Amino acid sequence: MKPDDFSLLANLLKDQSGLVLTTDKVYLLESRLMPVARQYGMKSLEELAQAIRLKKDSRIVPAVVEAMTTNESLFFRDMKPFDQLKRLVLPTLMEKRQSTKRIRIWSAACSSGQEPYSIAMMLREEKATFGAWKIEMLATDLAQNMIDRAKEGVYSQFEVQRGLPITMLVKYFKQEGDKWRADPSLRENIQFRVYNLLHDLSPLGQFDVVFCRNVLIYFDQPTKGKVLEAIAKRMAPDGVLYLGGAETVLGISDKFQPIPGERGLYGLTAAVTAAKTAAAPTTPPINSAAGGR
Repeated sequence: MKPDDFSLLANLLKDQSGLVLTTDKVYLLESRLMPVARQYGMKSLEELAQAIRLKKDSRIVPAVVEAMTTNESLFFRDMKPFDQLKRLVLPTLMEKRQSTKRIRIWSAACSSGQEPYSIAMMLREEKATFGAWKIEMLATDLAQNMIDRAKEGVYSQFEVQRGLPITMLVKYFKQEGDKWRADPSLRENIQFRVYNLLHDLSPLGQFDVVFCRNVLIYFDQPTKGKVLEAIAKRMAPDGVLYLGGAETVLGISDKFQPIPGERGLYGLTAAVTAAKTAAAPTTPPINSAAGGR
């Protein structure tokens, strides 16, 4: 690929999605964008780049961005975050939300929907605990085709075998030929929506829990900081943020701090600091009778 074509595509992806591509990722461009080129009757990435320069078709840029930002997703990925949500996060929030009995969760960059569906299944399994509560979920992704797939809730045999326990597959999915369709009831409290993390997030409202796992790894440091800053503004003061196991806020943002003892779980700095202070052992007062003169 010509250097100027690579620069064009790399800059486009950075501006549109925050995705940072280095020259050693040319193979990724070729594997993901050649199908896009062929879809629009082109034989090479050079032709695709030229079509973008000349703005020949307004559909090409969104197709390029979607092809490059579609990431792998699994049901109950890593499992630990869902255990934390059930064991610690939701019970703690419920103690503080007794007056409203309402909790909002945001699954950012939800891809084809496995994460929000996993949360929905966990909530259904714990209906005795969470059933009386209104737990709403917003699931967003940059790619329209991923949101369309998530709304449809249809997955291949390969996809449902990745992380989804067989008991939940049988309970919450219906087989249709060689595909599996999620029970429509799982979508009752999920709103799927196309949204770009780099855009103004204020229209999304406030959240108690934000899942933004395995997203920041694709951004450069300034973009990571910008996204974390924007997410912090959309969180309740005592809300929590989930990041991927390989991600961190250290050296990137001072808006969040890790929640002690809970890998991948972060709170707003003020809340975490206050909790640490409250939990710290107090120094016993000096007993003047025993302490001498």
